Amino acid sequence: MGERSAGGAGPDERNGAGGGTLGPAKNQIKGAIREGTGTGCLWRRPWGWGIPGQDLEAKFELITSEASYIHSLTVAVGHFLGSTDLNECLGAQDKQWLFSKLPEVKSTSERFLQDLEQRLEADVLRFSVCDVVLQHCPAFRRVYLPYVTNQAYQERTYQRLLLENPKFPSILARLEESPVCQRLPLTSFLILPFQRITRLKMLVENILKRTAQGSQDEDMATKAFNALKELVQECNASVQSMKRTEELIHLSKKIHFEGKIFPLISQARWLVRHGELVELAPLPAVPPAKLKLSSKAVYLHLFNDCLLLSRRKELGRFAVFVHARMVELQVRDLSLQLQGIPGHVFLLRLLHGQHAKHQFLLRARTESEKQRWISALCPSSPQEDKEVISEGEDRPQVQCVRTYKALQPDELTLEKTDILAVKTRTSDGWLEGVRLADGEKGWVPQAYVEEISSLSARLRNLRENKRITSATSKLGEPPA
Repeated sequence: MGERSAGGAGPDERNGAGGGTLGPAKNQIKGAIREGTGTGCLWRRPWGWGIPGQDLEAKFELITSEASYIHSLTVAVGHFLGSTDLNECLGAQDKQWLFSKLPEVKSTSERFLQDLEQRLEADVLRFSVCDVVLQHCPAFRRVYLPYVTNQAYQERTYQRLLLENPKFPSILARLEESPVCQRLPLTSFLILPFQRITRLKMLVENILKRTAQGSQDEDMATKAFNALKELVQECNASVQSMKRTEELIHLSKKIHFEGKIFPLISQARWLVRHGELVELAPLPAVPPAKLKLSSKAVYLHLFNDCLLLSRRKELGRFAVFVHARMVELQVRDLSLQLQGIPGHVFLLRLLHGQHAKHQFLLRARTESEKQRWISALCPSSPQEDKEVISEGEDRPQVQCVRTYKALQPDELTLEKTDILAVKTRTSDGWLEGVRLADGEKGWVPQAYVEEISSLSARLRNLRENKRITSATSKLGEPPA
């Protein structure tokens, strides 16, 4: 998903499997399977016990984590939304924006778990879940898509209530102190649906990886995975579309084009990166005097289709003095080539045909800032990114060890266990990578990932990624 919790395990992970309502099916399997403890809800096979099918543990994890997730939703709906004091201090519109379709999300998940329970009780050792997932995907879409799309209103409503509603902070603090919340704030519960739909896709992907190739189980797991993948993409696109449009409207009020009319707001345009750099220019000097440079600040707004260069004005406004289309940009890294010019320097050319119409010598504050600008101004093609995660390429890989929430448009939001193929590293602790699971590219701090040093592990990750890609691509092929 585009937005996720920035730190720690969510309520559904903290509660563990014991917080759910697996019912009689759980008693049926207690003697055969050991229940996992700690964060996550993993089911382990006792040593020496032969279980048919390597996907059984992954199926149990899907069911138990769904039970834990529902337990946390029950806290959100019953404890917070059901609070008389909280309801009395909230208006109807604020209540709708803050909690959105959370009760409907809970009801949908309960029906989903009931069907999973029935399947499990029918045959605890040989049961399927992916057909159940696929059957419930239309219901997931009806509740998750509007809930996720409401995210921007939800966040703004929460912040506004804290600042403007005198009763809200104290009532909320009292509710959050309840033992049922396990010291977690309301926001941790509100973010659950965002996290769950993404995690559900990952859980089905794990099942798919463990099914026999060419089997009916693989076919059903592939269909379920593809349906969830499309839903996650649709949710991300909905959130991004709203945020991008709001961002453009906000920027259009601040950016002024000197002597030109430029329609900034467009549904096909979004902000890729923005920030201030230092423009360097040589000062007149008589040889053999040393080269001296003037410096002045220049602000860059880079969109997916154009670049604006401007000067800061009063009241946070920007005066654009030159702009160019993306196809007219040319960038060259000069840090290792220019003697006597300290700092992280690159050359930006704005072309007109084959010739440079404008050129700027720009200096960034850090190595990572320079590399991120170069990468954004001259992005790699989707085909080049695809080659980074192809099976024939053994590139460095890293695995996420701490959840990271993207703070800039060119960054990646990471969940634990996400695996990236590394494209670029910087000396000050950043790396650019391509996520194996979905091919998304972006920058992340190295402190949130660890190196995968094992060659066999890296090759296995690439093989599994190729298998998922091949299986999902077959869905669009006509039957033989």
